[in-house]
Amino acid sequence: MTAIHQIFPAADAGPLSTEALERLYAYPDDGRLRVCVNFVSSADGALEVEGRSAGLSTPPDRVVLGLGTDLADVVLVAAGTAVAEGFTGVRPGERMAQRRHRFGLSEVPSTAVVTGSGRSLPPTAPVLTDVLVPTIVLTCAAVPEDVRVGWSDAGAEVVLTGDGTVDLAAALAELDRRGLRRINCMGGPGLFGSLAEAGLVDELRLTLAPFLVSGEAGRIARGAGMDPARLSLVSVVTGDDTLLIRYEVAEPPAR
Repeated sequence: MTAIHQIFPAADAGPLSTEALERLYAYPDDGRLRVCVNFVSSADGALEVEGRSAGLSTPPDRVVLGLGTDLADVVLVAAGTAVAEGFTGVRPGERMAQRRHRFGLSEVPSTAVVTGSGRSLPPTAPVLTDVLVPTIVLTCAAVPEDVRVGWSDAGAEVVLTGDGTVDLAAALAELDRRGLRRINCMGGPGLFGSLAEAGLVDELRLTLAPFLVSGEAGRIARGAGMDPARLSLVSVVTGDDTLLIRYEVAEPPAR
């Protein structure tokens, strides 16, 4: 594993073993739904390189990103991000299988895709077709029925969570009802912004990558705007000139 050191809290500073890093990034085992949002950003705030986040990722980022999925019940992602980044369903390797067994989790985390229009999610998208367990599409009644039928025909479970738009609180409640309470949100910025504005985010896991990008790249959250939500620093680890930061929302969502 890439050498990773903890630098905050100071009392816990030092090199981290794989097991210690797992414990640090494990979801609380309290039976409560928890939404953790993952993003990587360049040092000057860019979200992507040539339209994708992969150009910013470093080995420590990939280690932590893998932990988020390995220890989750479900990966939550916006349809546009899933298609642009080439998402498929999760396919566990030996590491994930062993890790999930140790933590008492199901063999494979589910994938849930959010779309309010349906336009960015073709029925041939790998996130629907290249899967081990059916993808859950969280959408709304405004999406044409033939589009929804196309997703169902592709093998997805289509769940209506609103009329004109996706009701994100209702969408999370649907995941909760299925026992999918450890939620690893992979973006994109619109979904993160909407979750944050609705007060539905518990934790931000932000990788600050050692690159300068400039240009017109967007930011990690996008939306109508909100009163600043106070965050509480939980941990900072580092490796390969990368900072991996965990923040909790100081006032957790009331569900």
